Amino acid sequence: MEFSVASGQPQEQRSPCIVAGVFERRKLSTAAKALDQATDGAISALLKRGDMDGELGQTLWLHHVPGDLAERILLVGCGKERDLSEASFRKLTSHMIAALKQSGAATAHNFLTDVPVKGRDLPWKIFQSVLVVEDALYRFDELKSNKKKDRTALKEMVLNVEAEGELDTAGQILKRATATATGMQLTRDLGNRPGNVCTPVYLADQAKGLKKAYKDLKVDILDEEAMEKEGMGALLSVSRGSEQPARLIVMDYRGGKKNDKPVVLVGKGITFDTGGISLKPGEAMDEMKYDMGGAAAVMGAMKACAELKLPMNVIGVIAAAENMPDGRATKPGDIITTMSGQTVEVLNTDAEGRLVLCDALTYVERFDPEVVVDMATLTGACIIALGHQATAVLGNSASLTNDLLTASRQTLDRAWELPLWDEYQEQLNSNFADMANIGGRPAGTITAACFLSRFTKKYKWAHLDIAGVAWKSGKEKGATGRPVPLVMQFLFNRVKEA
Repeated sequence: MEFSVASGQPQEQRSPCIVAGVFERRKLSTAAKALDQATDGAISALLKRGDMDGELGQTLWLHHVPGDLAERILLVGCGKERDLSEASFRKLTSHMIAALKQSGAATAHNFLTDVPVKGRDLPWKIFQSVLVVEDALYRFDELKSNKKKDRTALKEMVLNVEAEGELDTAGQILKRATATATGMQLTRDLGNRPGNVCTPVYLADQAKGLKKAYKDLKVDILDEEAMEKEGMGALLSVSRGSEQPARLIVMDYRGGKKNDKPVVLVGKGITFDTGGISLKPGEAMDEMKYDMGGAAAVMGAMKACAELKLPMNVIGVIAAAENMPDGRATKPGDIITTMSGQTVEVLNTDAEGRLVLCDALTYVERFDPEVVVDMATLTGACIIALGHQATAVLGNSASLTNDLLTASRQTLDRAWELPLWDEYQEQLNSNFADMANIGGRPAGTITAACFLSRFTKKYKWAHLDIAGVAWKSGKEKGATGRPVPLVMQFLFNRVKEA
């Protein structure tokens, strides 16, 4: 989809389609009023006859209305004007795109950006409009032999900017939104590809592809021999049972000043997780191809940074491995030595994400990072605690945690802080090693973060547990692209502060 911003009156647009809002009790939005006046009250007359009341999500098509230059007018119900919330705006935008997908309009001028949303400004509405539209248009069918022909004629959307003085700002926000959407699409594509396609080596090849596309991006790939030399015993213990070799992928984007410390993003990249010797139940095990959601999000964010030429230094590190049961696989009770020198008693081989992450978190010390944010589909306990609505945030820096929570509120990519108190650390005690890799059922998300915290003492660090948000199950099964919006907004905010 091509997006642009423009300033103009709806009645003056010679367009295949004009989109305008109607509030409950048939109250016309500013754009709808202008169209109504240009058509001698044709719109208000239709509404009085009961064709539309303005309830949230209602849509009504008008074709070749006398007095208007557009071929079509799409009216979208916005609900009660005083109750138009952020979630409601996203909902009415999704209903708009659902109607447009069924039309023959190739271009739509969207005036829903003019409707007032509680506590939100025009840039927010532009950003959300792009993400919602791209989400609705996304389809993953690259592995189907008989692809359905795309029925959608829509190719371009013009987002209206009421005041001409806001065009420059709107244009900058549009660039950020489209880059974020591009990153989300890559994240979703990688997540949706099956484990026999998307292997650790495949992820490394994808990173190399980004390097070719963006000159500001450097890529370094560590194979198992190189990781062995680094002493990454934890990461390698996970891949030992698989025929697919592990990879540590380092993507280095330098858009800032040479001496600026980088923001480091670390992603868990378990391309398929059987649980290893601690084998998972068979039901829905196919969804364990999504266990590389953190890695996919890091790659998506790196692509968005390079696409935007973001003026800061960002490094993305992906710990990629496949967790399989095999004669060489790590067994419950085995003790491994991490890159940091700390030893771990592996009580459950299905708690493998923290093992690949801990070595990656030690590895990134060499970059002297400003901050480090890891993202991982780490614990089923996170879904029990927060459902599929929110990412869990934990960390050793209150300011960093607050920055991530602020970004989540700005984007509606929801996140919620969980405590990381010292009292939880006791659950990781081991009789035979420095720590165990699990702490029992209570507070599973927290104790997993406690484990990671033992490898992050040399820098400011935050952990995003995205187990509940990285993909959807059921009829709409598929990767979501989260938490790319949250992460990109976090980076945008840091650029603004700088």
